[in-house]
Amino acid sequence: MPYKKTELKFSGKTNVCEIGVGDAAISIGGEKTLLFLGDEGFKPAVGIAITDSTEDWSDCFTTIYGADLKNPAAFAKAAVAKSGADFLLLNLASADPNGADNSVANCVATAVAVEAAISIPLVIEGCKNAEKDAKLLEEVAKALEGKNVVLFSAVEDNYKTIGAAGGMAYGQKVCAESAVDINLAKQLNILLTQLGVKSKDILMDVGSAAAGYGFEYVASTMDRIRLAGLGQNDESLQIPIMTNVSNDSWGVKEAVAPVEDAPEWGDQEARGIGMEISTAAACVVGGSNAIIVRHPESAKTIKSLIAGLIG
Repeated sequence: MPYKKTELKFSGKTNVCEIGVGDAAISIGGEKTLLFLGDEGFKPAVGIAITDSTEDWSDCFTTIYGADLKNPAAFAKAAVAKSGADFLLLNLASADPNGADNSVANCVATAVAVEAAISIPLVIEGCKNAEKDAKLLEEVAKALEGKNVVLFSAVEDNYKTIGAAGGMAYGQKVCAESAVDINLAKQLNILLTQLGVKSKDILMDVGSAAAGYGFEYVASTMDRIRLAGLGQNDESLQIPIMTNVSNDSWGVKEAVAPVEDAPEWGDQEARGIGMEISTAAACVVGGSNAIIVRHPESAKTIKSLIAGLIG
C-alpha cells in the first residue's frame, strides 16, 4: 500500500518573528502544526555562536579560528563563512561583573563592529547578570537601532528595561528567558505584552540542557508549549522558540575531558560536536524554531538534517 501522510489539524498558529533587515532578514515560526508535519514551508533557522571572551572554549576552536578569536568582528565573519549559518549570536561574556567586568561602552562597540562585519541577522546575548544585562542590552538596542536584532535574553528581573528599550523604543526583538517551565514561560510572555511589546516582536528561550543531562524536562516543556499554543489556541504560547545549546553541549564531561583522561572516549573535538548535534537535533524536532550551536560542523549537520526532514 502506498504511504499516505496524515497531517494533524490545529486551531492555533505560531507567530512569525522577522529578524534582520533587507535581503538578509529571516522569518522564524509561522507553523500551523508540529514542526516537519505540515507543508507551510517554514523551517527552523540555524545560528552560530561566538563570544568576546573565549577563555572557557575548547582548544579546537583555536585551531579553527586562530587569531580571529581575539577580534570579535573577524571572529564573526569567519564563523559565518565556515558554518553557513542563517544568523549569528554574539555573547558579550566579558561584561560579567564577576569576571572581566568590561564596560558597557566597550561591549556596545563590539556589538556594532560585529553587526557591520556580517550580512546575516544578529542576536546579542548578555553576560547572564540581570542588572548588568539590563544596562548593556538597552545600550546595544540604542546603538543598533534599525538593525532588527534580537536581545537575548530578558528575564523576570530585567524584562521591563529590556522590553521597553528593545521591543518598544528602539524596535528590536526581545527573547524571553525562562527555566524549563511552561508556566514561567507563559508568565513572562504575558508580562512583556502587558508592558507594550508586540507579540510579533517576542521570542522565547525556554531553557536547554545537554542530551542525557536532564534533557527530558526540556523536551516535555517544548511539547507542552507547542501543544498549548496550537491545540488550545493559547496566544501567550504561540511565540517562536529560540534555543542556544552551545554552552550546555560544550560544558559536559563528554566534551571537556581531554583524550589523556579518557582515551577510550576518542577525539575530544568529535565528542563535543556529537554532544552538540545530538542536543540541537532533539531541540529542533521537539519544537525549537531557531537553534544556536558553536561548532561550524554542528551548524552544517543540523542544516542538512532540517533540509532532509523538510524534503
